[in-house]
Amino acid sequence: MGILIPLLLISFACLVIWRAGDGFMAASEYIGRNLSEGVRGASINAVASSMPEVFTSLFFLFVLMDASGFSGGIGTTAGSAIFNGMVIPAVSILAVIGIGLTKRIEVSKKVLLRDGIALILTETIFLVLISGSSLDWWHGLILMLVYVAYISYMFISMNMSQKKAVLEAEQNGEVVEEKEAEEEEQKENQGSFLQGVITFDLERVFIGSNRMNDIRAWSLLLFATVSIAMVCYLLVIACEWMGADVYQVPFLGEFNGLNIPLMFVALVLASAASSFPDTIISIKDAQRGKYDDAISNALGSNIFDVCFALGFPLFLFTILHGPIEMPEELINLSAELRFLLLLLTVIAVVVYTTGKYMGKGKALLLLGIYFLFILYIVGRSAGNEFAGSIANILLSILEYVGIR
Repeated sequence: MGILIPLLLISFACLVIWRAGDGFMAASEYIGRNLSEGVRGASINAVASSMPEVFTSLFFLFVLMDASGFSGGIGTTAGSAIFNGMVIPAVSILAVIGIGLTKRIEVSKKVLLRDGIALILTETIFLVLISGSSLDWWHGLILMLVYVAYISYMFISMNMSQKKAVLEAEQNGEVVEEKEAEEEEQKENQGSFLQGVITFDLERVFIGSNRMNDIRAWSLLLFATVSIAMVCYLLVIACEWMGADVYQVPFLGEFNGLNIPLMFVALVLASAASSFPDTIISIKDAQRGKYDDAISNALGSNIFDVCFALGFPLFLFTILHGPIEMPEELINLSAELRFLLLLLTVIAVVVYTTGKYMGKGKALLLLGIYFLFILYIVGRSAGNEFAGSIANILLSILEYVGIR
């Protein structure tokens, strides 16, 4: 029972994040409709699908008010980044292959290298920057500025010819298919308002049979954001209970948790729950043939997670409450996880860019690597000697190069 209650809360949070994420995505796609495919995936789609990570990291810090809360944020963002880099591209590939749309997909090498190299550079900065026993506002500011630099480059790279092509597509016959698809979606959303409320279908509630416009899009975006924020608070509470030795539930009494570091709980459960929107968005993009968006969304989400979803809460918290002092145990766990994140990202980018196509073999390889990662995390949380020896090797490497 002690584990069941947090799991039920996490499952509920996962469901609401998924439904609210659909509404958020619909609104953000309309708002960013004039961006090129790869840029939209790495910016608008990435930010839209990563809002749960922002709120989860924020609540971890402001609910727990200590280094443990920051470790929960690191666990969520790093775990989500690994999930995004391994699971989402694999599931997207298997989804389109499974329904017979194609046997393999081809993604622009330019997009993969652009986002992959940017992500590796970002995680290298993250590894070096968030080290030591004290974290202050300027650590968070630097992380946010890295994301600003990345987004600035993305929009600059979308040159005038790309913008012109997008505008011409809207004015000419190329937009007919998109309009027909939009009309089909509107027909699907013509159910009753009450039905939309019961199923938490925000697009049906806010748009219904009407056409999307700026007012409806921004209203939907705002409500979806608030919904995600509220349920992320429950997600944080559930993860805290899960990791605790003993926790108190109002009106129900005391229960036993797993008595493991919060970072491990966030690394597996909070990260997977908060990554639901990324998964759904990338699968939908892949099924529509937008393979660049499907992959760049996952990579762009990782850059957003590392830089903003962690940087903004860190910046805000330390401005209000002063520096965060990290105990030795959390310093080591954080360093180990950040280094592991960088290594797995490099492996994922190599898998993406090897060969011209991505098919079932690469998808299964990525899922296998993620499975091994989960086994390692479970082993670390349980005190397994083999997992501990791997951790010692990682920390020894970091100590050798002067990073901790």
